[in-house]
Amino acid sequence: MKYREVVIFSGHRFQVPEHVQRIDTRNTRAWQLRYGIWKTFSDHTADGSGAAVALAGAIEELQRRIARLPAPTGLRRESSSSKSNALPVGISGPIARTRKGRRVAEYNFGVTIPRHGDKPTNRNVYIGTENTITDERFEEALVKAVDIRKKAERAYQAAATKAKRADLHPSKVGAGGTVK
Repeated sequence: MKYREVVIFSGHRFQVPEHVQRIDTRNTRAWQLRYGIWKTFSDHTADGSGAAVALAGAIEELQRRIARLPAPTGLRRESSSSKSNALPVGISGPIARTRKGRRVAEYNFGVTIPRHGDKPTNRNVYIGTENTITDERFEEALVKAVDIRKKAERAYQAAATKAKRADLHPSKVGAGGTVK
């Protein structure tokens, strides 16, 4: 898990894991857990002396959530408003291409395959040639493209969750999140 050093208003330094943010305002002195539903862990002190206990509570809850919730992936779930067609996220097309030595264009859908820890790759789903393309073939190819994308998203989610859980054990942080 990634950690960063945070210095709070009182000058105390803490090693804080990702997904935990500090809130220091006139009315609020707390750590906020941002993994799943956000939850605030108050210092219950105005001078910051309760920050270590509050951070320890936030870290414990973070570890529980990582153990049972799927990892956040950052994969887009909704189409961008600027997308010019009604195709689902990760699918583009139809793409027309005339291969070398051929006279007739063929049409494909492009499917972006996300891969956790690696660059995404692409797959083509054949629709037909300009002579054989029909609405029925278009719909069948679209269903296949959507299925490929959904399987890739599930695999990405599983890999991200597995990696997050494997990285669960904090080694940099002492009791209460203070720097060792």
